[in-house]
Amino acid sequence: MCRMAAYLGSTINLNQFLTRPAHSLVVQSYAPQELVYAKVNADGYGFGWYNMDNQPVNYRSTMPIWSDPNLDSLSSSLESDLWMAYIRSATEGSSVNHENTQPFYDDDLLLMHNGYIEGFAENIRHKISEYLSNDIQAGIQGNTDSEYIFAILRELLSHDDDLSIEDACSEMFGILEGWLNDTKALLNLIITDGDVIYAVRHGYNHDSPSLYYTADDDFFPDAQLIASERLTQSDSWQAVPEHHILILSNNEPAELLAL
Repeated sequence: MCRMAAYLGSTINLNQFLTRPAHSLVVQSYAPQELVYAKVNADGYGFGWYNMDNQPVNYRSTMPIWSDPNLDSLSSSLESDLWMAYIRSATEGSSVNHENTQPFYDDDLLLMHNGYIEGFAENIRHKISEYLSNDIQAGIQGNTDSEYIFAILRELLSHDDDLSIEDACSEMFGILEGWLNDTKALLNLIITDGDVIYAVRHGYNHDSPSLYYTADDDFFPDAQLIASERLTQSDSWQAVPEHHILILSNNEPAELLAL
C-alpha cells in the first residue's frame, strides 16, 4: 500500500504541491492517517510531469522521500501545471528498486497505482503476460502488479486509437475480474495524458483504499487535486466514491463515472 497525489492547475513549483501542504506526501511518508497494512511509506518515491516537448518524464528514488538530499533543490526549481507524486510501501515479495518505483510512463501517459493484487506473482502475472503483445511485454522493466496493470492499459489503447482512457480502464478491470475470482485486488489508479487526470477508486473482494479530490482549496487556487489522503485541512476535500472514475480537466467541473 502506498500514497499518491496529483495536481492540475496554474503553474507552480513542485514544492508547493509536494512538500509545503500541512499533510503533504512527505508527512504521509512517516505519519499517514489512513494507510492500510503498513505504518510508513519508506520504500522510495517518485514524481512525474510533462516537459517542454509535452512528453512525460519522471524522477524516482529508492530512498524514503524524507532522506533524499536532492529533493529541496529539485522541488524549489521545477515548475509545471501538472504534477503526479507517489510514496511507496512495497508489497511483500516486491523488490525495492528503481524499476519498481512509480510513477510509470510511456510515450503519452503517466500512471500510479495504490493497492495490490493478492498472490500476483503466483497466480495472475503469467495470465497478464500471455495476454500482452510482444512489444508491450518487452517494455516492462520491473515485477510489480502496478506495472503489469499499466501494461494491460497500454495494450488496450494500442489496439484502438479512439478508445478513451476511462473506457480502457473499464475494459481492463473487466479483464482482471475474470482472472481474480475470490482474490483480493485493491486498484486505485491515477492516470494522465498531460491534459486530463483520471483517478480510479476501485477494488475486488476488499474495501477500496482512500481517495479524495478538491477543486476549491485556498492553498491551491484555481487548481484541482486528487490524493490518497487530504493534503490540507480544507473542508473542500471530498471522498471519491468506491468503484468510480473521477475525471479532472481544466475549466471543467469534476466528472464522476460509475464503473
